[in-house]
Amino acid sequence: MIILAGGDGAAMRSVRPKPLHRICGRPMVGFVLDAVEQLDPRRVVVVVGSDGQRVAKELADVKPVTDIVEQVAREGSGGAVQAGLARLVDDDMSIEYDDDHVLIVPADIPLVRGEMLASLVQAHRAEGAAATVLAGHTAAALELPRVIRRERDGSFVRVSPSGDLVGAEQEITEYATGIWCVRHALLAPALRRLEPDARTGEIALAGIAEVLTSTGHRVGAHHEPGWDQVTGIHDRRDLAWAEAGLRERINEEWLERGVTMVDPHHTYIDATVTLAPDVILFPGVILQGSTVIGESSEIGPGSRLIDTRVGPRCRLDHTTAELATIGADCRVGPYAVLDAGAEIAPATVTGPFYNAGPDGP
Repeated sequence: MIILAGGDGAAMRSVRPKPLHRICGRPMVGFVLDAVEQLDPRRVVVVVGSDGQRVAKELADVKPVTDIVEQVAREGSGGAVQAGLARLVDDDMSIEYDDDHVLIVPADIPLVRGEMLASLVQAHRAEGAAATVLAGHTAAALELPRVIRRERDGSFVRVSPSGDLVGAEQEITEYATGIWCVRHALLAPALRRLEPDARTGEIALAGIAEVLTSTGHRVGAHHEPGWDQVTGIHDRRDLAWAEAGLRERINEEWLERGVTMVDPHHTYIDATVTLAPDVILFPGVILQGSTVIGESSEIGPGSRLIDTRVGPRCRLDHTTAELATIGADCRVGPYAVLDAGAEIAPATVTGPFYNAGPDGP
């Protein structure tokens, strides 16, 4: 497994590396790591680009990663895979590993699901392809690479760069994502034959398709519902779109677990929050960080809790709290403000406009 976590924040108008931009309370690459973990991969290598030390440090806080490789030179996705592939080859690997497959996943696709990746790997193995890309059809004109096929038999020829007009006249166009599954023994030779782009000097991973087909190997395109959700985040608009999609997923999961939301479209829950059964969330609630809400508590409307622990059977109205602790059976607010370190004893009724810090009200 190779995760491409390169990319700076230029398109985001930010000094923060793109994979570390937070979404639903976590760096976006954390969601990609969650998805690949579901495949129980033998090994995971994360390739980082600019500001590699910073990315590596924050990744360590997200979850343990098998290997982190820094791509010193900007050589595009192809160069990043070469760097990651070099780390996969070591003396501890069994000979059978040469016949295994490598799954390549960009780090800027937080909406990717583990079952989507598993389906790609399964199809790749079943077809006996040298390489398989996750792809999809649409009539929409997208700035994505296109899959080019032979007219006579529909076989895979190559992937055209984004913006290439080849095939643009087609009513339905087949687009390729950046997710690939490639036979391990063929990946390195194919990468070595790629030429850098004359303008940017970068090597595009998608070029392996033409290299492999030209040498008689079979390349496939696996179509999966939701493929258009894993086409990558390029700017702040994409980030907002992805966050909306993830929040919808998070809310649906909590609804299935027994949490009530009066208006799920106006309820904001980070991926790092923990909720007990029978919690009720009113419109405008924002729960962030490591916040924990106890059983049968009612939160809202208009409450914002950050890294705050709320006991069972509490009721909070228009309450703002950060790094606070609220005991069981409390009534807090309306318009209460709990600063870092504030502790509310069980069964307390604060009344309106209550303000407390580490030393009490």
